[in-house]
Amino acid sequence: MISLTGSLGVYKMKRALITGITGQDGHHLTRFLIDRDYKIFGLVNGQRKSELAGFIERFPQVVILDGDLTDFSSILQTVLESRPDEIYNLGAISYVGMSFKQPELTANVTGLGALRLLEAVRKAGLEKETKIYQASSSEMFGKVIETPQHEKTGFHPRSPYGVSKVFAHYTCMNYRESYDMHISCGILFNHEGEFRGHEFVSRKITSNVAKIKLGHQSRFSLGDLKPKRDWGYAGDYVEAMWLMLQQKKADDYVIATGQAHSVADFVKTALEIAQLPGEPSDYVDFDNNMIRPAEVDLLLGDSSKAKRILGWQPKTSFEEMVRIMVENDLRLLSNGR
Repeated sequence: MISLTGSLGVYKMKRALITGITGQDGHHLTRFLIDRDYKIFGLVNGQRKSELAGFIERFPQVVILDGDLTDFSSILQTVLESRPDEIYNLGAISYVGMSFKQPELTANVTGLGALRLLEAVRKAGLEKETKIYQASSSEMFGKVIETPQHEKTGFHPRSPYGVSKVFAHYTCMNYRESYDMHISCGILFNHEGEFRGHEFVSRKITSNVAKIKLGHQSRFSLGDLKPKRDWGYAGDYVEAMWLMLQQKKADDYVIATGQAHSVADFVKTALEIAQLPGEPSDYVDFDNNMIRPAEVDLLLGDSSKAKRILGWQPKTSFEEMVRIMVENDLRLLSNGR
């Protein structure tokens, strides 16, 4: 921690290291921690220059460090340089569809990357000082064995991404139990927002609906509209990440809204917010190329443990989340972005 001596005594500024900081959750978490006076270090590797430049413009106070979750030496150097009180491991190949096309890279970054990070903390001698948050995923449940899913529900992942997340999740459990490290895993269900990448179905929907509203196009393509997800707002979910690391005892928590909506529901809600008449079929074409080799039909989370222990619950409704995204895309397109 950084210590500043003032009239009221010694003030200690917490230090946080965030991997995957330029992604959706990284944006929301950075703002959340800045508001709580953290010194923030962000690990980046291979980001598009425009993406990184946009992040730095928004958050010039963040210290950007070059690092690679596939390279242990660079992670160790990042940990030694930042000496964080808290680490938030958000870095991953997080697009499920891409994980089928690049399974080895997904396993290396998303799975082994978490292992390398934990080992770096140990090699740096910070295993008793640094609290770690691991971004686990509802995709680990995959072909679900019960609904809703909670912390004790078994895993049956249906993608290389889900398999990699299961490896990282169990690795964190092993290090927590073997080395008494403070590692908490947040099993986050789908969470979206204005910083979501355009490759994700939620942003495909809102950006294309915005283009239709502004007269740039009349239709767009999607895959299967039937799968249901428990969709929440990313800005709410980063608070849960932080709350986990404020606990005396590390543990794992499901973070979800407890409500499921289909992809078709998402499209219909976006159209209503944009005041476009008709049904999803009036605007959406089916593209068989967007169908995954193995699909997850329904994910629905039970976050009662998080509510009971962390005092966390979602603040933003499904409709409001979609509204935030649609209005953001309308604003960006109207400004020529």
